Amino acid sequence: MALATPTLDPRLVDRLRNIRLLALDVDGVLTDGRLYFQADGVEIKAFHTQDGLGLKLLRRAGLQVAFLTGRESPMVSHRAAALGIDHVYQSCEDKLATLRELCTRRGIELEQVAYCGDDLPDLAAIQRAGIGITVPNTPPYIRALADYVTQRSGGHGAVREICDMLLEAQGHRDALVDTYLHGKR
Repeated sequence: MALATPTLDPRLVDRLRNIRLLALDVDGVLTDGRLYFQADGVEIKAFHTQDGLGLKLLRRAGLQVAFLTGRESPMVSHRAAALGIDHVYQSCEDKLATLRELCTRRGIELEQVAYCGDDLPDLAAIQRAGIGITVPNTPPYIRALADYVTQRSGGHGAVREICDMLLEAQGHRDALVDTYLHGKR
């Protein structure tokens, strides 16, 4: 069953086929970027369920996923654990250095990484990853340097859009969808 997808530049599709790791900033990518604090100071984050399923599907297809965030938040740890994501880096000041270290440990080249971020702390990783991705509400000078800008905003399905692009480019999406149609999960 072939599913319709946005038309992508064939050169981008070729590069998507090579990706083995999707690395994501959290605030502004997995969330809408707003920070919510309760009266007692406890931070709350909202994550999109479609993003979560997309990340689970990527993992089922054999791709690795990492979260790299400049903030420290128990909510990030909880979300990563719920999704089975082992590579979680919080209070990450140099995301490119952390990404390079992860690549070395996992035997992955930086060209095999898609990185999505939304602000200046992400810029070096966006530029040096195999595919640099950002979301539409990021500053224009960052959007201009990314290989791809999602149609959906951070916290509103942008990560699912990236996951679907990767699954489609690598030939996994239709088979994964079929498991839901026929109950073979």
